[in-house]
Amino acid sequence: MNETKIQTGYRSSLAIKTAIIYVLMVIFALIAVVPVWVMLVNATRTTEQINAGLAILPSTHALDNWRTLTNRNFQIWQGFFNSALISVCSTTLCVYFSALTAYGIHVYHFKGRKVLQSLIMTLILLPASLSFIGFYQFMARLHLTDSFIPLIIPSIASAGTVLFMKQYLDSILSLELVEASRIDGAGEFRTFNTIVLPVVKPAIATQAIFAFVASWNNFMTPFVLLSSTRKYTLPMLVQMLRGDIYRTEYGGIYLGIAVSLIPIIIFYAFMSRNIIGGLTMGSVKE
Repeated sequence: MNETKIQTGYRSSLAIKTAIIYVLMVIFALIAVVPVWVMLVNATRTTEQINAGLAILPSTHALDNWRTLTNRNFQIWQGFFNSALISVCSTTLCVYFSALTAYGIHVYHFKGRKVLQSLIMTLILLPASLSFIGFYQFMARLHLTDSFIPLIIPSIASAGTVLFMKQYLDSILSLELVEASRIDGAGEFRTFNTIVLPVVKPAIATQAIFAFVASWNNFMTPFVLLSSTRKYTLPMLVQMLRGDIYRTEYGGIYLGIAVSLIPIIIFYAFMSRNIIGGLTMGSVKE
């Protein structure tokens, strides 16, 4: 009789915990989805409708907002190309060289190894804004202020990505696998490219999403460094829509923001299958 009561109480508590979890999941989903839905709805409304208040259902002025974008010299395809070029190149450099650096720290035991790891941790704690003025002055001296180079090349040095890759390699990569590759006559770069990269593919996919989103949404650095309109990224072009002091077309601005999110959603949907694997497999020792 007592065992039956205990089992009934356990099942009741489990059902309550499950219900609480589902309620929290619904709340968090609404917090994530509602702002995006409001943005999409406002992209179909006029400025007067937006100023009147919030709305749940879309309106019928999406084409009018699109005409507003195109009539105000909104070079959307040029902005797409510039943002895609910068984001893809910086993401590729970030994840590859971060994985290569983490591999070197994980495999090779050299003097100053622990100091280097401590330095990486310190760089993560420092805000990026501390070095922004010095970075701009350095780029100005190199005459690279109106170029994509300072927006792409510095992504090679990503302390956060290196730390993530290092922790992932510590938990999943066996040194015997590297030694076997060396015995078979493979060089270090071949070992890394053909043996290590497939092993850390989930972690690379995870960090690629973070790096791509950060690069695509980056506004301040291109805003300071770029001066030619034809080199503007998509976030910069969206910001230009607020340049009219007499009238701000909020419908066009919302539509421009919605359009700028399309590549992020596509990239995330394509790579999201590896996020869970990248975050959980690193905690499992094989």
